[in-house]
Amino acid sequence: MSFKKSETWIWKNWEISWSLSNKSKSDNANILLIHGFGASKRHWRYNQDYLGKNFNCYAIDLLGFGESSQPKALLNYEPHEVNSVKYSFDLWSNQISTFCSEVIKSPVYLIGNSIGGVIALKAAEILKDNCKGIILIDCAQRTMDDKRLKKSDILMNLFRPILKTLVRQKIISNTLFKRAANPNVIKKILEKAYPSGNNIDKELIEILYQPSKRKNSKEAFRGFINLFDDYLATDLFDKVKIPVQLIWGEKDPWESLSEAIEWEKKFRNIKRLDIIEGAGHCPHDEEPEETNKFILEFLQETK
Repeated sequence: MSFKKSETWIWKNWEISWSLSNKSKSDNANILLIHGFGASKRHWRYNQDYLGKNFNCYAIDLLGFGESSQPKALLNYEPHEVNSVKYSFDLWSNQISTFCSEVIKSPVYLIGNSIGGVIALKAAEILKDNCKGIILIDCAQRTMDDKRLKKSDILMNLFRPILKTLVRQKIISNTLFKRAANPNVIKKILEKAYPSGNNIDKELIEILYQPSKRKNSKEAFRGFINLFDDYLATDLFDKVKIPVQLIWGEKDPWESLSEAIEWEKKFRNIKRLDIIEGAGHCPHDEEPEETNKFILEFLQETK
């Protein structure tokens, strides 16, 4: 598959990689695709061109991922270093909202997978009227966040301080990253994330593996696995007044469908929940035809 030509946008002296598909060359609505943890704009390989037939469809690499700059991770207790940054949802959502303001320059729909969904929600809060709608594909529920701990989780409450201490250590996070950044391991993770097995191919493995070979690729990993107190999607739904669509893989091994069903019941701006049977955490890549159909339906309903 041929990918869209990458463009570069400079944000806070960092290089941000992005691409655009707009075959119609029209002034139709804008879409921005936001990938999940460890992925990149190329993970939208079956969506960007398809949506670009009728919309200006942008895809972007979050700071630390894909072809974007990879500054060093700066944790809360660490002294500042040159070219270091605290990886967080505030950082990425500011990247997205500023990109929309400086590059897209007109109202946009935000589509995010996994942590890209939380980023989309926070960016939409910043953009206000310049965001027309949000589509969350298996949005990260962040079950390891401190705010989700229950007093009854005795073992987790005991183990948690040890876990936090361990992942703060560079030698630990670098070892974990090195073990994960391996084509064979990536394939095993994909087999869990894509329970149907659809579209697990060499191209997909390369999409995930190639960025991990860059010099500082381990830094965003270290920054993210140390985020134990940041935004939850449920913190943000009431702060955006625009329509929200949930698209969910029925067999997502990490983000509970039952919790997504509760979200739809609880938050009035969630207008629809579309469930993709047999799919896992990334239905936009595992079952792209059905995912694209649901996206287009929502876009038509809310234009």
